[in-house]
Amino acid sequence: MAEHQSNGTEQLHEELTAYLDGELSAEAVRAVEDRLARDPDYRHELQRLEKAWHLLDRLPRAMVDESFTKTTIEMVALAACEEAQVVAHERPQRLRRQRLAALGGVLVAGLFGFVVGQLIWRSPNEQLLDDLPVLENFDLYYQADNLEFLRQLEHEGLFSEADDHAS
Repeated sequence: MAEHQSNGTEQLHEELTAYLDGELSAEAVRAVEDRLARDPDYRHELQRLEKAWHLLDRLPRAMVDESFTKTTIEMVALAACEEAQVVAHERPQRLRRQRLAALGGVLVAGLFGFVVGQLIWRSPNEQLLDDLPVLENFDLYYQADNLEFLRQLEHEGLFSEADDHAS
């Protein structure tokens, strides 16, 4: 509840300050003046703000000498110089990290390409390895008259034993 009241007070102050500064549109000015005519608390707040404005106008203006300006500019220049040194110091490290990241990316891409290539393209030596039992017994197979004879031998279980010995 107190937060709601403080928001309302802040909004009231902003509205009245804008009214005093002449920053409101014609419609907003009419709305403020209508509320001032109806609401005594609103008028009282406007009077308080006006008094504060007049008191602020009476205060003497602070005079700033040239040394203040000079030291402020020196501080800004020093801060800019320090920042430039930090950036210059960090640049080689940042470039090194970027180069290492690029090299790592190239290596990962190359490894990925190699793995995908191995999965997609079959090695010509794999076919030779698959055919190795046939090549080892080529002389025996060559003596067979036809394919039907070899199928009968396989049906009898002759080749399964040969496969077991080859393994």
